[in-house]
Amino acid sequence: MQKYVVRNIDRPAQDIVDQYAELDTSTLYEAQGKIGLMSSSLKPIQQNRKICGPAVTVICPAGDNLMIHAAIEVCKPGDVLVITTLGDSEHGMIGELIVRALMKRGVQGVVMAAGIRDAAQLRELCFPVWTQAVHSQGTTKNRGGWVNAPAVCGGALVAPGDLIMADDDGVVVVKKGDLLSSLEASRLRLQKEEGTKEKIARGELSLDFYGLRETLAREHVVYYENESELPG
Repeated sequence: MQKYVVRNIDRPAQDIVDQYAELDTSTLYEAQGKIGLMSSSLKPIQQNRKICGPAVTVICPAGDNLMIHAAIEVCKPGDVLVITTLGDSEHGMIGELIVRALMKRGVQGVVMAAGIRDAAQLRELCFPVWTQAVHSQGTTKNRGGWVNAPAVCGGALVAPGDLIMADDDGVVVVKKGDLLSSLEASRLRLQKEEGTKEKIARGELSLDFYGLRETLAREHVVYYENESELPG
């Protein structure tokens, strides 16, 4: 297959990205029908950070970061770099120097199904990264791959320009064609949650307002007033 770099991609309108930035990954994942969530193996290297922006995708051979260097050139402010490898890799595919270059381009953060190094320096730079490994093992820079090709990262398919949101709860992808519908579904979910919070504040029980007592009965769950009533 031809290896390539696509310099220009379609990105979501900034006002749409800004509206998504007010959400969180759990709300978004649930609202769009429990799809788009990346593997829990991708962990943030620092807490209380969130990124939300269009994906620039990178596919590298395992242990080689040549295409990450190629991707730096095509990144624009607000982008999220999504990196995956052909074959499993825990190599330190990016470190402080690459991150400094990404920051210079205005990249928000990195999501990668591989490893990083210089974790302490990246935290000092306050640069958000979600990764599956922190490992000092170095890389080569002599094998081609792809920039801005459809890529599978953390089990989720990501096309260039898809919206990526990542926070303490994980990473979720929204397809470009679903941006408006997923945003509306997320708003409706938040409205519903506000109503649930009001019920909790009034002292109502989730067993009642979710109708779960019927489920307990269907599952033959028996209530006893005291431990002494338990059989045998």
